[in-house]
Amino acid sequence: MTGKERRQQLLDVARALFAEKGYDSASVEEIAHRAGVSKPVVYEHFGGKEGIYAVVVDREMSAMLAGVTQALAEDDAHPRVLLERAACALLDYIDGSTDGFRILVRDSPVATASGTFSSLLNDIATQVEHILGIQFAKRGYDSKLAALYSQSLVGMVALTAQWWLDARKPKKAEVAAHLVNLAWNGLSHLEDKPALRKRR
Repeated sequence: MTGKERRQQLLDVARALFAEKGYDSASVEEIAHRAGVSKPVVYEHFGGKEGIYAVVVDREMSAMLAGVTQALAEDDAHPRVLLERAACALLDYIDGSTDGFRILVRDSPVATASGTFSSLLNDIATQVEHILGIQFAKRGYDSKLAALYSQSLVGMVALTAQWWLDARKPKKAEVAAHLVNLAWNGLSHLEDKPALRKRR
């Protein structure tokens, strides 16, 4: 194996182990054992458990943020469509990177370059705030309230996503449709059978 291939192998093994056992219960010994290498090989590439964990978390945060950012990128899209896209992007990430999301939603015991799950959600909320601020201004609403609404929307989607991580029912598109139904219509005007208006 080349050094690059070995590094990737160790990251894959560590990612699966951290998702399965959590940071505290995982060990360099087990990472090395599962990878079929000696402990010094792990230390050589990452300096220890903290180092490999930080790289795993940074990669997962970058992947999740990239998906949501891309979903929110179309400035001229209807706000409801943007909300649908953001909810779907987060659920797509969970569906495709279940182990990664399990790692992100646990409390991070070490500092990482990209921060914590909470700081990631704040990054997403900032992007949503910008979009809401534009829409609020167009409609004559107080744009200072965009921050409050963005935190509320992102928090609602993130908490539902954590629940769906294990529940996996209803299906992903249906979960997104119900999230948007609540966020867009409010409790007093819920649609009986909501559906996504436009997939990405």
